[in-house]
Amino acid sequence: MGKTKTIRIYSWNVNGLRAAHKKGLMEWVATEKPDVLCLQETKALPEQLPKELMTIKGYDVYYHSAKRKGYSGVAVYSGVKTENAIMGIGNEHFDNEGRAIILEYKDFVLVNCYFPNGGRGPDRVKYKLDFYDELFFLLQKNYYGRKGVIVTGDYNTAHKEIDLARPKENVMNSGFLPEERAWIDNIINLGYTDIFRKFEEGPGHYTYWDTVTRARERNVGWRIDYFMVSNDFVSRVKSARILSDVMGSDHCPIVLEILV
Repeated sequence: MGKTKTIRIYSWNVNGLRAAHKKGLMEWVATEKPDVLCLQETKALPEQLPKELMTIKGYDVYYHSAKRKGYSGVAVYSGVKTENAIMGIGNEHFDNEGRAIILEYKDFVLVNCYFPNGGRGPDRVKYKLDFYDELFFLLQKNYYGRKGVIVTGDYNTAHKEIDLARPKENVMNSGFLPEERAWIDNIINLGYTDIFRKFEEGPGHYTYWDTVTRARERNVGWRIDYFMVSNDFVSRVKSARILSDVMGSDHCPIVLEILV
């Protein structure tokens, strides 16, 4: 099979799609021209959005919002033809929060996820870990080994000490709890690769910075946005990068280049 076409998949927690629109999202898309753009934390129902966000020329728009207004939500703009699109993971307990879109393409399956934040206490940490369980059970059962699987988005967890600027100060905080980090280990043990680390082993690479403390200016950040790629698809990956110079959110975009 000839692997001649390059597809660039972008992922970005925009921390409010309406806010990102006001900060120049459309101009950035026009310049960057992503083949597929996955967004998290859209914080809006489709009817609350400017029309141009739902009708970008050349893209099919997939939108999965939370039932609660102004909360969570994911969207995908796909310039590549999909074979199937599934909003959510088939469990109302999680799908009420609008956290996942599963898109089937000819050569791979792409999952855009906004993983729960466990910062509001033990119940939310449990909810977060249960969501991980449910999602990856679904993927292992239905897709893994049949097509390449790419799971991208805001995981809300830094995996290793190298993935955040101040690990010792955060070891008891959600986002770096032992049980959360262990779940990233579980994902890797299921047969996935944290693909950014295939290309960059060094420290200082982050995707999220706290805005209150102006942490971005000092690069005191967290790498919590990932592309996890099933091991059988890793050979198709050309590059994986963090676009830390792109402003407009407390997260920055990440981009994956694949050959199909």
